[in-house]
Amino acid sequence: MAQAAQGQQIALLKYRGGGDWYANPTSLGNLIEFCNKNLNMSLDPKPATVEVGSTDIFQYPFVHMTGHGNVIFSNDEAQNLRMYLLSGGFLHIDDNYGLDKFARSQMKLVFPELDFVELPYSHPIFHQKFPFPNGLPKIHEHDGKPAQAFGLIWEGRLVCLYTYECDLGDGWEDTEVHHDSEATHLKALRMGADIIQYVFTER
Repeated sequence: MAQAAQGQQIALLKYRGGGDWYANPTSLGNLIEFCNKNLNMSLDPKPATVEVGSTDIFQYPFVHMTGHGNVIFSNDEAQNLRMYLLSGGFLHIDDNYGLDKFARSQMKLVFPELDFVELPYSHPIFHQKFPFPNGLPKIHEHDGKPAQAFGLIWEGRLVCLYTYECDLGDGWEDTEVHHDSEATHLKALRMGADIIQYVFTER
């Protein structure tokens, strides 16, 4: 996928099931601003919201999913998301604490033949403008486990990135929301920018 066109939007995924898909309301806007400034991109400063089953999803090269709770995909929604990912789209799932079992089970509906695999530190997603030689940074403690990055890989292409025990989205939010240090905020934004850069230039 080429460098972002002028005004290209990225989107937040809206799903059913009662989970708070709308968590972290300032996160994507802050990430977009950071990417436009530091990666010389021209993304639309306002992220879109798109439903899993909507054909509008095909307009967005990058879709972000977050939340704490239940997620339900219907068969039609799972098929729509699958077609989006197979046609060149990219989904970033960021566990905002409590999303893990739901995200994994619902993505199994989307790709029953695939399993999440942990990405090695050598993966190109960690070696963009802001190198992360030790892989995904730890932003929030949650259960104190190490931050891990998992992927669904289709025919050699990473189509879905799942960031676990990290909470990048919280780190992208305005610092007063979670009282993160400026260093933590910057670390999260840099990792987010690397993901965006990878999606737009290396896939």
